[in-house]
Formats: sequence, structure tokens, C-alpha cells
Amino acid sequence: MVVALAGGLVLVSAMAADQGPRHHANGQYDVAAALYVVATGDDLVAIAERFGVSVAELKAGNKLASNEIEVGQKLVVTAGTPGSTAAIQYKMTTPIAPGIATPDTLETSIGTLHLRDGVPKPDTIEKIYDNLDRSRALQAYLLAIPMVNQASMRDSLRQFGPDNQTDVIWEQLVDSKTVELTANDNTIYNFIWIDTHKGPVALEIPPMSLGAVDDFWYRWVTDVGITGPDKGKGGKYLILPPGYKGEVPQGYFVVRPSTYGNWVPFRTFLVDGSPKPGVESVKKTLKIYPLADAANPAPVKLANASGIPSNFVFPGDYSFWELLNQVIQEEPSEGSDPTTLGLFASIGIEKGKPFKPDERMKKILTDAANVGAATARALAFKMREKDAFFYPDSQWRLPFFGGYKFEVSPGVANLDGAAFFYFFATGVTPAMEEKMVGKGSQYPWTALDANGNPFDGAKTYKLHLPPNIPVKDFWSVIVYDTQTRSMLQTDQQAPSVSSQNKGVKVNADGSVDVFFGPKAPAGMENNWVQTIPGKGWFMILRLYGPLEPWFDKTWRPGEIELQP
Repeated sequence: MVVALAGGLVLVSAMAADQGPRHHANGQYDVAAALYVVATGDDLVAIAERFGVSVAELKAGNKLASNEIEVGQKLVVTAGTPGSTAAIQYKMTTPIAPGIATPDTLETSIGTLHLRDGVPKPDTIEKIYDNLDRSRALQAYLLAIPMVNQASMRDSLRQFGPDNQTDVIWEQLVDSKTVELTANDNTIYNFIWIDTHKGPVALEIPPMSLGAVDDFWYRWVTDVGITGPDKGKGGKYLILPPGYKGEVPQGYFVVRPSTYGNWVPFRTFLVDGSPKPGVESVKKTLKIYPLADAANPAPVKLANASGIPSNFVFPGDYSFWELLNQVIQEEPSEGSDPTTLGLFASIGIEKGKPFKPDERMKKILTDAANVGAATARALAFKMREKDAFFYPDSQWRLPFFGGYKFEVSPGVANLDGAAFFYFFATGVTPAMEEKMVGKGSQYPWTALDANGNPFDGAKTYKLHLPPNIPVKDFWSVIVYDTQTRSMLQTDQQAPSVSSQNKGVKVNADGSVDVFFGPKAPAGMENNWVQTIPGKGWFMILRLYGPLEPWFDKTWRPGEIELQP
């Protein structure tokens, strides 16, 4: 395009005569080089007006024979007023180093930005703040997933009974009617919510249990049971409020979380395939009571959740923010860090203040929740970091990417690892990642087949577990719904195959094949997990009491192969 100044006072361009309000030159200006880049609609008069020079000076300084200029052409501006102050040589003028000045026009991922001598124009300021609030809201969402996960857990547990008194127990194990992040059907789950706003709370844990205390920020505080200080003998734990300075009696393992709200999940185990002994141990020994009532504690309310339709998964929509606000209002700020709390405050969630976003901010937060949920799903199902995998040439994923503290190095947060895990699972403890030969458990999992494709519920797949599966106790395979991240709900009570199950076929060499699909291969019904056409799934291989060949990787599970 060519633009020109044509005879007299009539301005014309290659497209049309100038009518109505004058066009203002909005091209990019390089302050350091004193160069102006001609933009669409520019003419020499508009450019001269912007920079306080005459048309004749522009023509002379750029050796222009006519008034015609082209879009993209660079013009030297050697004198002027506000538009080109850097080009004027005052007594104290010095060269401006590259990179300091911002051009008047910027083409960016959020559109064209317009500035005037380094100051954003009104339309650009609005665009910038919308982008700033969107970006902060997305990061706030990803950082808040742990807290919202816990808040939703607390709300679900309160449907079964009050804090500091109720143990939600799955006496006949978890089945797919319980919508709970990646739960298993191999052990007896017990979920307890402790609140210390009114003072210390005591918890007496049964022997031969395995569990932890996680605070409201979802940080690990201590283990209980086999990997805790009671070493599986059972023990009395005293959970103190933040900053507690009162007397602490003898005879308790003292726990000092940084939050008032704390989740205590623990498991007991099957004996000869039966949950009954583990359940009876809980009923006999579990106690939960305020320290003030230690002399005469009220009985524990045991709420059996087996077979009861229930939800323990947090929402990903706008209500996510309302749950986050609950946590921020209830818990001391000292339990978090200034940057995280500042990020929450920047979107309107701040301790001691009402959360009342206007319509603009509600729209931004709704969008951020949608983008955040999709982002967490991308991290879960298609992680791009190679360190997230057990083997370099495999689809088998680590459950903890960055360790239980979610760090890329000491003191440096692994943001993707934390967002993925808390979106995907519950319960944080070092025991889930530490090498403990013959103790604890390991959790390799995958959402992709051997070719790197997501699993298709309409197709049949096979997992080959080589001979000498390295477990002291048992192994299990459980299938989960990619939407709920909970057990896939099919005709099977629990979508799983386990060495605890009678009838599981073992090959002549000691290996085991597990099948996934809408229908069981002939004769393999006991080695089969049902899937649903049109529905995605993923699976976790659990190794209880893992042995050395698992840790030194001399034994590894096969990739999950699509069957012809």
C-alpha cells in the first residue's frame, strides 16, 4: 500500500480520501534508533503532527522526492517534541541501551498493543489487565487444587458425621459406587477429619494400620501406623492447633500441623482375603476425642460407606473458588507463603475480606476454572516431562513427580508435579515414594497404550506381568474413569484384578496376563476388567511389599498392548 499527500490541503491514500476526524500516526517508533515504521493509514502530515516536525523536514531528512510513503517503510525522525524526545539532542542526552524502550506498537499473543512514548493507551490498558487477571487466575487455580481437594474431602466426610468424632470406614472395601480419587479395593479405608479450632484433639490408631496426617494445604505432617512413630503397634497421637503453647501431656506422639483442619486417612488390611479382622481392630481400638475429654471420651461414630453412592471428588467449575475462599478464611496465613496468598488475593480471595467478584471477574474466574481443569488433565494424561516416567522407553508413569514435596530440586517447587498429583489422587506421605523393600507400596500407572495412544473403552488390551512379580504381599490392577479419576463404573463391583482374588489364572512360567475390554476373552473372565465403549480409562498397578527387583528395575511390567 502507498499513501501520499496530494495537492493542497486534500489528503489521499491508495484507498480513499481522508474524510472526517484526522488519522493519528500509530506506527511503531524505535526510540533508540529514532526510526518510525509507517503503519496502515499513515501519511506525512499525520506523522509530522505526531512528532512536531514539518513535512518538509521529514522529506529532507529521509530524502523523499515526493509525499508518497509505504506501509513498513522506516523514516528517520531527527527533531520534534513529545513523540520523538529521544531523537532531540539536549545537553544531557545519552544513547539509550537496547531493550529498555518499548515500541509504540507491539504485536503480541493477546493482540496488538498500542503505547505512546512508553505509556499504554486506554484500549491497551484494558487488554493488559484482562490478560493479567486471566493469567493470575489460571495459576491460582493450579496452586489451589490441593486446598480445594481437601475442602471437598472435608465437606464429604461431614455428610457422614461431625469432625473429631467420625470415622468413615469402608467395611466391605471400596467399590465403584464411591467416587473417590484413585481409591483401591484391596485394603480397608478409614477417613477422619480433625479440627483443632477448639483445642488439641487426640487420636488412638489401631495396630497394623498404615496412614498419615495431611494438613489443610495438603502437606504431609506425619505418618501413623506401620511407617509412623508407633511402628505398627498402634499409638496415641495428639494433634495440636497452630501456635499451641498450652501444656502437652505425656504418652502421646505429638503432631504440630500449621493448619487447624487436618485429614487423617489410614488403612487396615485383609487377613486371608477377609476385611473382617481389620474392621474389628478398628472398632476395638480407634478413639477420637478432644484432649479436654480424655478422661471420658465419647464413642467414635463409625460410618460404613461401602456400597453407598457418595462423592469425594472436588468440583472443577466456579464453585472451586468458593471452596478455596472457605479455606483461606478459616486457616492462618502463616501456614502458606506470601506469594501464593498474594496470588489468591489478586483475584479477590483474601483472608478477612468478602469474596465478591464483579461480573467481569466472575467471567474471568469461570474461564480460568475451565482452562485450569483442562490443564490439570493435560498434565495428568499427557505429561511432557521425561522425568515423570519410570523408564525412558515406556508409558509407565510415576505417581510422585518431584517427590512427596513436589520439588525439582531442594526448595524449588515442581509446579506440574503438584498440580497433576492433587488433581489425580489423595493422601501424601514419603512412604509412597521411599524405597522400603518388602514394606509399603508402589504405584506405577499409565493412561496410554504401548503406542502412546489413550485407551479406548471399545477395544481390548492386554497387560503382561512377567514371572516372579516382585511383591512380598500382593499386587493389584485397578481401572479408573478418566473423567472422575475414580473407579470405572461397570457391571463389575470393582474394576480390578488382584493376586488376592481366587481364580486368577497364572501362566505356566509364573507370569500373569490381565485383559481390559468390553468383553472377557474366552476363559479369562477372572483376569479381565470390563471397560465401556466410548469411555476413556486409565489404570494403576499396585505392588504391596515391593521387592528389590522392582527397585533395581530388573523386573518391569509389560506395556499394555492393543489386541487384534
